[in-house]
Amino acid sequence: MPLLKSWVASANSADHPFPLNNLPYGVFWTRQKIEDLEWDAPHCGVAIGDMILDITALEGEYFEYGEPVFDVGCWNAFMELGSDVWAEFREKVIKMLEENSPYQTEIEPHLYPIADAQMELPIAVREYTDFYAGRNHAFNVGTMFRGPENALPPNWLHIPIGYNGRASSVVVSGTDVRRPWGQLKSPDHDLPAFLPCRRFDLELEMGAIVGTASNGPITVQEADDNIFGYVLLNDWSARDIQAWEYQPLGPFQAKSTATSISPWIITKPALEPFRTDTPEREFELLDHLKDCGPMLYDIDLAVTLAPEGKDSTTITRTNYKEMYYSAAQQLAHHTTAGTPMNVGDLLGSGTISGATKPERGSLLELSWGGKEPLTLDTGETRTFLEDGDTLTLTGAAKGDGYTIGFGACTGTVLPALKDPYAR
Repeated sequence: MPLLKSWVASANSADHPFPLNNLPYGVFWTRQKIEDLEWDAPHCGVAIGDMILDITALEGEYFEYGEPVFDVGCWNAFMELGSDVWAEFREKVIKMLEENSPYQTEIEPHLYPIADAQMELPIAVREYTDFYAGRNHAFNVGTMFRGPENALPPNWLHIPIGYNGRASSVVVSGTDVRRPWGQLKSPDHDLPAFLPCRRFDLELEMGAIVGTASNGPITVQEADDNIFGYVLLNDWSARDIQAWEYQPLGPFQAKSTATSISPWIITKPALEPFRTDTPEREFELLDHLKDCGPMLYDIDLAVTLAPEGKDSTTITRTNYKEMYYSAAQQLAHHTTAGTPMNVGDLLGSGTISGATKPERGSLLELSWGGKEPLTLDTGETRTFLEDGDTLTLTGAAKGDGYTIGFGACTGTVLPALKDPYAR
């Protein structure tokens, strides 16, 4: 599919992340609208070029679903209407914004510059599950702690491993993240101590948003149909807290500080041209997890790190197609025990790492557990994150004369509280 031309001129560049082919969904407000009391809540919007089309303002006259769905400051109510409505809505928005559209004069007043917008979480996150489904990452981490011969647990090549995280910890891009306190236990001490995290880290991930509820086991194809769209995701991780707490039940407080997501939902239709196969497998998956076609997407990913007040360094480049299990397989596996899945559930892919060092998706891997410090373009080094560091995740799929971008997922590390119990 070539670039679809829009009457919004900024959307017609081959390198712009939000062409008519994309049309990502977000939630936004402008300071002027809030201060003038014209809006009492953020609005749902669709990005087109450098602008946002205010969908909330157009509801009723252009979008009618029996009762309002765009006045609640999230896309959950719209998602509940189902995939047929999703398709009809996208087709209508394309017609509104395409070149020579008869709607231009009517809807142009409802465009706002993205530069003037404050973005909010695009969904109300119902539940959050994070997976450990990137083989290169799992092998790297396993090698550090158990050696290459025992790097992958026996179950890893048969099921996507995951854990239930905290929906309350999910924050939108641009939200600062404070260094956590926790119990730390070093090998040369007999007892743990309660201290600020010393090995704070990022994890480069993709997040899949469940758009259709289910109540019981579903197939991989049904799971794929139930996914509404994707976001970038940074699973902030306290490695030293995790090292002490994770046995025998896995991550807990180490993963509870924050999970940052990008503000724009990139829908499956926008990503359809970029589908690609999962990697070859050593063991054939059981029938309920088998691929039913190309299940991943060819999406280039990158992370930059900027020390406070200094220029950024690209510390990794990789691709979503490096995953071993797709989001659909993760969702299908999640339902096998009868787990109900809700509209607005968020699934983290797990850290996405490629086969070489420059493709690793965490500082734990890039510094090999702190033993090989990473040198930034500023001349500074990092083993783990320092206060004031700003992390920015980006992603884009390259089409025929167009780009499907995700918008940045950023967060800055704030110092730990001096006294976490001060009142």
